[in-house]
Amino acid sequence: MNSRLLHNPTQDKQIVQHGITWQQFKLIQEGFANSPGIRVFYYKGIVEILSVSPEHEIFKSIIGLLIETFFVEKGIEFTPTGSMNQEREKEVSVQADESYCIGELKAIPDLSIEVVFTSGGVDKIERYRALGVPEVWFWEDGLFTLYRLRNENYQRIERSELLPDLDINLLARCVLMSSRVEAVREFRRAITF
Repeated sequence: MNSRLLHNPTQDKQIVQHGITWQQFKLIQEGFANSPGIRVFYYKGIVEILSVSPEHEIFKSIIGLLIETFFVEKGIEFTPTGSMNQEREKEVSVQADESYCIGELKAIPDLSIEVVFTSGGVDKIERYRALGVPEVWFWEDGLFTLYRLRNENYQRIERSELLPDLDINLLARCVLMSSRVEAVREFRRAITF
């Protein structure tokens, strides 16, 4: 087994450990169960433990607030599933920053959103492919990159197919606004016209 610790200026910290069995992963996951700000991922023998920075949590939360505002304003029934564990036993376990089921709760959400401040480790999109999440968004450096699952592989898309009326550039712009109140107000004004 080998491991490495990665550090980045936003204070996110990442440990990647190779050669871990599913049973070992479940013990590691259990050990971090009551640790706020810690995310634990597994994919084909590789465990990633991520300690997220306050900045990471701020962006994750504002993205969630704006997405939920969109759902409410458009009358779309949804179930917020946040960073719940999404798992396929002995293969993959993921905790998205934000995730949503359209309508009622499902075992696998319709949309998973990742805020990316660290690099390295297993390619995150592969984890979601193994689970079959229909749409995955990554927010990095102030921009969203969207992917749609088709024929067991993800294709990059410019507009959400799950939420086709959502202007992703508007969302990105509002996420970066310094005033959260103004961000929600501007977002709400734009989506209700």
